[in-house]
Amino acid sequence: MSFSIAGKTAIVTGGANGVGLAIGRHFADAGANVMFADMDEKRLTEELGEQADDSNIRFFAGDLREKLTIANLLSATLDAFDQVDILINGARQVIPSDPLDTEDDSVRTLLNQNLMPALRLSQLVAKRMIKQAGDDDENPAGSIINLSSIAARRTHPDLMAYSVSTAALDQMTRSLAVALAPNRIRVNSIALGSVMSASLQSTLKENRDFRDDIEKHTPLARIAAPSELTETAQYLASDAAGFITGQILTIDGGRTLLDPVAAPAH
Repeated sequence: MSFSIAGKTAIVTGGANGVGLAIGRHFADAGANVMFADMDEKRLTEELGEQADDSNIRFFAGDLREKLTIANLLSATLDAFDQVDILINGARQVIPSDPLDTEDDSVRTLLNQNLMPALRLSQLVAKRMIKQAGDDDENPAGSIINLSSIAARRTHPDLMAYSVSTAALDQMTRSLAVALAPNRIRVNSIALGSVMSASLQSTLKENRDFRDDIEKHTPLARIAAPSELTETAQYLASDAAGFITGQILTIDGGRTLLDPVAAPAH
């Protein structure tokens, strides 16, 4: 089986910064057509503006919590590249929550941010993948990869809402994997921990002492760069992972092997 994704088309949400940006750039360098999607149009333009339109890179700005925006994203991808073979659901938000505050609506907020757009986009893209495959009963039809977090299993009270949303995303991964397997669409998840995502970078700027705590509780004793996840994502997207579906692959430097970290950051 080949690790190649050359000539395939990928949609990468959360593509303006952090892990999403790193994966999208790596895929483009590997020969894939990539549609970067994010709410932050300014950041997309700054990062990708000079490369877009005359290469294998395009970007799309919009709020993926809106159903029409999701439909427009798929339409823009098909207009640019005629097909979609890979979906990376990488748009995530982390906000603190108070488990005892009855007025705290962060669980609903993060389910609407971290779960529902990924579900709706996966459903829409899967339908397109099935249509593209037509009567082909042998070749893979597509691959969906969700970016999750070890917070789904290792949590902190201040991150209850985030933990609930990522646990829901993991279960969505398993459920869609079973539902889409007859159509030869694989669905997997990468659970991140001790990785310098955009949200972790922002948190560490405000709480510098968290870095020492995270590194202390990570067996490999460091925080990984976003680029260290890119080849794993490529593997899951490629035909080399053709018999892998419904799996939650943890990349955390061994952090979940130890007791939970004290800092409310992943």
